[in-house]
Amino acid sequence: MSPHESVAMALQAFPMAITLEDGRDLELRPAAQGDQDAIVAFANALPESDLLFLRVDITQPAVVANWLHNISNGETVSLLAVDANGEVSGYATVDRNAARWTRRVGEIRVNVAASHRSQGLGRHLTSRIFDVARSLGLKKLTAHMTPNQTGAHAAFTRLGFRPEALLADYIEDRDGKVHDLTILSYDIDGLTSQVDDPLRL
Repeated sequence: MSPHESVAMALQAFPMAITLEDGRDLELRPAAQGDQDAIVAFANALPESDLLFLRVDITQPAVVANWLHNISNGETVSLLAVDANGEVSGYATVDRNAARWTRRVGEIRVNVAASHRSQGLGRHLTSRIFDVARSLGLKKLTAHMTPNQTGAHAAFTRLGFRPEALLADYIEDRDGKVHDLTILSYDIDGLTSQVDDPLRL
């Protein structure tokens, strides 16, 4: 099966309607080429503290264009949470590595707008991206973060992720400061059924 065929099968359940705890309705759907402006607008509305540790600077249109290119060629699968106006409220992404020895491993990232946190959106996004990752045949997921991102650590620990590595002075934030990087991982088999209160974002 080609990468495009496997992604198409993994995304058969979408678009999907969800309702947040405060009653707001959103749609979860795959990200696509036409979403560049909406993603950049989402990123520009994030708190500065969130922007410091984004893996790539998605406030930049060229960076988002590259992200969408990776989606189109099957390297990345991303879900967007959008409202009736098409505004992005959050996203979940799983990146796959084409290298043969890591082809069964995916990296997961989840981000939610400040205005939609603590309403269950993170839970929806996380649960669904796990389903997608399983459908893609991935066996292990990783999450990367700095040690001082305590909220993210707690959220992924509740999901069953465990630390595997600490890389000293590995990343540099937007202000030029260096930070350690923690890599957490989890065997994906059976994970979705354990998601009861993750990522209270």
